[in-house]
Amino acid sequence: MIFFRYILSLLFIVSSFQAGAQDTLNVMHYNLLNYGVITDYCDNSNNNIDDKESYLRTIVNYNLPDILTVNEISKSEIIHQRLLDNVLNSNGRFYFRKSSFLSGIDSRIVNMLYYNSKKLTFYSHSIAQSYIRDIDVYTLYYNANDLVNGDTVFIHCVVAHLKAGDGVSNANKRNSMAANTMNYLDTNREPGNYLLMGDFNIYSDEEPAYVQFLYYSNSSWRFNDPIDRSGPWSNNKNYSDVHTQSTHASSNGCAAPGGMDDRFDFVLISDDIEEGNRRVKYLPGSYDAIGQDGEHFNSSIISSPINTSVPNDVLYALYFNSDHLPVTMKIVVDKILDISELRNTEFQDIVIHNPSGNLLRMTVTARENTRLALDIINLSGQVVFANLMELSTGSNSINFDVGSLKKGFYLVRFTDSNGNTVIKKLVKN
Repeated sequence: MIFFRYILSLLFIVSSFQAGAQDTLNVMHYNLLNYGVITDYCDNSNNNIDDKESYLRTIVNYNLPDILTVNEISKSEIIHQRLLDNVLNSNGRFYFRKSSFLSGIDSRIVNMLYYNSKKLTFYSHSIAQSYIRDIDVYTLYYNANDLVNGDTVFIHCVVAHLKAGDGVSNANKRNSMAANTMNYLDTNREPGNYLLMGDFNIYSDEEPAYVQFLYYSNSSWRFNDPIDRSGPWSNNKNYSDVHTQSTHASSNGCAAPGGMDDRFDFVLISDDIEEGNRRVKYLPGSYDAIGQDGEHFNSSIISSPINTSVPNDVLYALYFNSDHLPVTMKIVVDKILDISELRNTEFQDIVIHNPSGNLLRMTVTARENTRLALDIINLSGQVVFANLMELSTGSNSINFDVGSLKKGFYLVRFTDSNGNTVIKKLVKN
């Protein structure tokens, strides 16, 4: 009965997903303010990584992204993994993954991308330019149910952290970084579903870097502001609802002071995403700077009047974690998610050769080296056989003597090293 209830539940889930033909992805970009980096002004007393992880968990739990891109994380891959393990894959989650890491220039702070592997798969990573800082191009594809037929959608995230500082010299450096990036895309890529995101450090829509992004010479590569709020943002109360820096009115030695008065952080979208030409479309009204209520111009986000745009614990996490607010938006994917039970495991394929006599024969194909815990469960729910073994990447042939088992139906539970499980049927004759 257990096995048949499992099959009926699985069929119900499949039919529920197939009833719709769209999925919505939550996208977030966030400047983490020297996450895992110790400087002479950001140290363990005012930017402690243990504290930051607690704040980040609160923020992520509140607005769980499917795609998270970040600026100002340490170049150490140990730190990249730490954020994945201690923040994203916490609170019962196990399915987040990170991109590969490339470095074109030696910088203590870099970009990184994390993603929900239940919905997305990492495809590629390249560097568009390395003047001052790397600008990264990450490509993901959607785990569509017709992926086996070669049909899916690709989503490209261009992540930039442009040169900080006011004045003509810094604006010109930002322009060079932007021009290099747009030239790279125009020369090496085909237009498609592109998100251009990051801390641009831009003070108005008249800055040359912003003009590069929105009015590039090749119209096929022009980006759009999803909320259509181009303008003279800096220190302008008319744009107080879109400012993303600074969460602090006064400095703690690490965070920038001055209160909310600059729109530095963006997610821009390509024409294809704005118009939905390639099965990915921006969801109107979904763009938001989390914690921005429009009432704290030139003041901190926790000052009077009371900021009720987010729960109180989230508000204080935003304040203490960074001097930037995260920017989030939603995109709608016109595909059906593949809910294969193997999708989020380290197993690529599992075959049990039924019916089985006294020798149980199986083939398990692993995506990577993993530890396999195998349990055989009778229809009363009792584990009647258990084994733990190491699997190598690729095909693994496994044989077990099951002569002691009675004839009948059993469930075989496969558990990978991350605790993800797959259940298959065994027929013993």
